[in-house]
Amino acid sequence: MKFVTQDALRVWLDQLAQEVDLVAPRDVEGHVLYRPVASSAGVLFEYQRPEMSAKDYLFPATEVLLQIEQRGKEMTLEEIVPERKQVLFGLRPCDAHGAAVIDALFLQQEPVDAAYRRQRERTTMVGLACPRMWEGCFCTSVGGAPDAADHLDLLLREVDGGYAVQVVTEKGAALLAGLELQEKKGEPPPSQADGEIVPVAPPQAWRTLFEDEMWQRHGERCLSCRICTYVCPACRCFDVVDRVTSVQPGLTCSERIRVWDACTSTNYRRAAGGHNSRPTKPGRIRNRFFCKFCYYPEDFGPLGCVGCGRCIVSCPVDIDITEVMRGVAERSDG
Repeated sequence: MKFVTQDALRVWLDQLAQEVDLVAPRDVEGHVLYRPVASSAGVLFEYQRPEMSAKDYLFPATEVLLQIEQRGKEMTLEEIVPERKQVLFGLRPCDAHGAAVIDALFLQQEPVDAAYRRQRERTTMVGLACPRMWEGCFCTSVGGAPDAADHLDLLLREVDGGYAVQVVTEKGAALLAGLELQEKKGEPPPSQADGEIVPVAPPQAWRTLFEDEMWQRHGERCLSCRICTYVCPACRCFDVVDRVTSVQPGLTCSERIRVWDACTSTNYRRAAGGHNSRPTKPGRIRNRFFCKFCYYPEDFGPLGCVGCGRCIVSCPVDIDITEVMRGVAERSDG
């Protein structure tokens, strides 16, 4: 196996931080989050699952798409294009899986989302395998694993004295140019994937339960806070708005921005004139789960859930996606 020592890895990360935008797990006032780092000194190597996914660095929560200047009747548009390459280091495999779910809509359908494609093209993803499954994790139920290399460019696994390095893509191989690797005999031990398997009912089973009372029960608890959407690596709903940034005599400057949206939001389906086709919390939370396990796989292929468990541990009223999955499986079997 290819092997790198901890010291050599730090030297490599220090070099990368000078050449690219380097993002890695950091301790931010007691919270583990993916954040830009200036050197390896800011990188956490011992951590569980960051509280937020790394989605923000591929599909930003607020993203300026265009800058617009209007002078009289003349208007100029400037597209905002990020120039520097970026490396997402220390990604947990579920976060890379989430990016692949978003790819199915933004990159594998026409028209391709140009802004998202640019972010993906400039990004190399270096994963760090989870040694085991964490609280709430059920990645093995939805096609993942704590040490899955799928969807990454490089995967590191912690072993005695350093890390085993698995090259997954050509982009990953190219990134290794400055890393001092060694060859060692043997293979790294697999991660502990001993979490409970949660049943995943097929899309048609969900459709038969569209009017089930379970949606009313879960919906009554929901606060419409949208936390579940914002922590999810695979949610990708957005809104596009224009905002004026400055007004001067003869010149108006504005921006077109894309911002995250959430299907559990009260105003998500509100149309011009005020009509809301999904006015109740039970209807909105039902749509959230149907999107992940029925609509999205039918339309685009992958499930809309990667089993990271963030929505479970973050929900202030303890709505548990695995409870919903089990409920659908049990009712459809009956």
